[in-house]
Amino acid sequence: MPHSLLFVEDDEDILANLYAYFEAFGYEVDCARNGRAGLQMALEGRFDCIVLDVMLPGLDGVSLCRALRQGHGREPVIMLTARDAVSDRVCGLDAGADDYLVKPFALSELAARIRALLRRGPNADVSRPQSWVFADVRLSTEEHRAERQGRPLRLSPTGFRILTELIRAAPALVRRQDLEHLLWGDNVPEGSALRTHIHELRRELDKPFACPLLETVPHVGYRLKEPGNGQEEQ
Repeated sequence: MPHSLLFVEDDEDILANLYAYFEAFGYEVDCARNGRAGLQMALEGRFDCIVLDVMLPGLDGVSLCRALRQGHGREPVIMLTARDAVSDRVCGLDAGADDYLVKPFALSELAARIRALLRRGPNADVSRPQSWVFADVRLSTEEHRAERQGRPLRLSPTGFRILTELIRAAPALVRRQDLEHLLWGDNVPEGSALRTHIHELRRELDKPFACPLLETVPHVGYRLKEPGNGQEEQ
């Protein structure tokens, strides 16, 4: 069954190129030309990956991504931006995007990033459903669900993948380089992409609760520790 892609982009020339390129490789392609239509389609449809521009009429891409995650959408999201500043890229990741690409971009690179997310997306572990419990956290790859003290954790696909690796290894350390390779292979984004995803995970996993679990070992990696053990946040 072909993978389905949703492109949220208001530039007709870019859309035409995206359609021509990805349909030639067998993808099912749909599109929205403004942010509000894109959000409605993303929430109502079943797409394997969503690619959205930051500058959109009606609703900007960052707000769209944030609303999608708040609406429990867990599809992988790639954000396209003409802004190359680290703060702009961090803003997109902080809103729940899994990857970003700066315009102008090569279609072959976008295709490679989509393939990488599809390999690591929400259905990546369906063939081998497993579940883990550590402290008061439960995680199931079969249901793509994580909860703490019975409260569901609203995680992006990347956040879920990170937590899966941490809970599988807990209480052992997972090295930063291993997490980066797991998430992005040889195409690790520049800047603080992993740190941003860890920040988002910590905000959902630890902030609402009295005892933090996620520990940063500076310059080395991350791990889950039993409640009550001393931890540093970073």
